Amino acid sequence: MARGGYTYIMTNKPHGVLYIGVTADLAARVLQHRNGTGSTFCKKYGLARLVLAEPHDDIMLAIAREKALKAWKREWKIRLIEESNPDWSEKQS
Repeated sequence: MARGGYTYIMTNKPHGVLYIGVTADLAARVLQHRNGTGSTFCKKYGLARLVLAEPHDDIMLAIAREKALKAWKREWKIRLIEESNPDWSEKQS
């Protein structure tokens, strides 16, 4: 049985530094980032605001989506965030 997952984007402020990640447990992963234990990159740039989370039925689909998003141009990523979160407000994990 396949396990689901999430693709997510963290930032430090609207139009700030972006971090794209994938996880099976979104709430735990976001908490790690906020505590400075999630990734060195997030800790370095203070990325604690979850602005986008996409659920996936299969973790492999989430991983594929993460890789695709990382290849996108920055303007495309910003457009994706603003389509569902125009104010860049904090999303619930």
